[in-house]
Amino acid sequence: MSRAAPLRRLLFTLATSAAWERAVRALPGGEWTAYRLASPYVAGTRLEDALACAHRLAAEGFAGSIDLFGERVSDPIEADGVARDYVALAHALDRAPENTFLSIDLSHIGLDQPGEAVERRLERIAAALPQGRRVQVGAEEERRAERILTAVLAVARSGGAVSATVQANLERSRADAHALAEAGVPLRLVKGAYVEDPRVARRWGEPTDLAYLELAHELHAAGADLTLATHDPVLREALLRALPDIGVEMLLGVRSADASALAARGVPVRIYFPYGDNWFRYAMRRWAESVGK
Repeated sequence: MSRAAPLRRLLFTLATSAAWERAVRALPGGEWTAYRLASPYVAGTRLEDALACAHRLAAEGFAGSIDLFGERVSDPIEADGVARDYVALAHALDRAPENTFLSIDLSHIGLDQPGEAVERRLERIAAALPQGRRVQVGAEEERRAERILTAVLAVARSGGAVSATVQANLERSRADAHALAEAGVPLRLVKGAYVEDPRVARRWGEPTDLAYLELAHELHAAGADLTLATHDPVLREALLRALPDIGVEMLLGVRSADASALAARGVPVRIYFPYGDNWFRYAMRRWAESVGK
C-alpha cells in the first residue's frame, strides 16, 4: 500500500460525513474557504451558472454533461421533488449547447427505496430531454450496482435515452457491461472511485488498471458505444492509440490542460460539471482522488 493510500481512504470517509461537513461550514470563514477550494470543480450554485459553464465549454471545443448536486435521498416525497428538479433541468437543456447531456446518480432520486419508483422517476426525466440528449447514469457503491443495472435496463428498454457508467475495479462489471451493451446502452468506463470490500473489487493500482484495459478492449471489440472516463494519461493514451474513434470524458477542473490537448487533436471530449448548493462532499471526493496522483 502506498503512503498516500491511508490519507486517500480518510478523505473518502470524510466525503460521506455529514458531521464533518457541518463542522467545516460552522468554522469562521470555513464555508468560504472550502468553496474557494471547491470552485475549480463546480459550475456554481445556480442553474444560470451551469448553463453559462456549458456555453464556455462549448466555445472551447468540449461537449458537456450537467448534474445537480445531491445523493442518498431516502424519503419518497423528497425523491419526487428532486426528480421534478431534474425534469426542469432536462427542459432547460434547450438553452444549452446541443452537445450538452444530463447526468444523475440514482441514489439522488430514491434508488434505495423499495419498488420501481426510481425507474418511473428516471423515465420522466428522460422523457423531458430535448431531442438528441441523454441522461448519463453515474456509478455508485457496489452494493447499489444491481439496482442501478435493473433501473437503467428497464428505462432503456422502454425507449428512454440513457447511458450507464461501468466501474472497472468491480468483479461484477464485465457481466454488467455486456448486458448493457447488448441492450444498446452507451457506456462510460471509469476505474471506480469508491472504497470497496476486496471480496467484490480489485485493489487500486495495477489490478484495476489492467481490468480497465482489458474491459475497454473487450467492449470495443463487441461493438459497444464506449467512452473512456479516466484522467489517467497512460491508460488513456494506450487505449486511444489502439481503439479508433473513441471519446473521452473528464471532470471539470481535473487535468484541464490534458482535456484541451485532446480536443486539439480531434479527440471528442465531454466535461462533467455539477452545480448547486450541496457541493462540499463532491469536492472532498475530488481532493481524495488527487492524493497520490
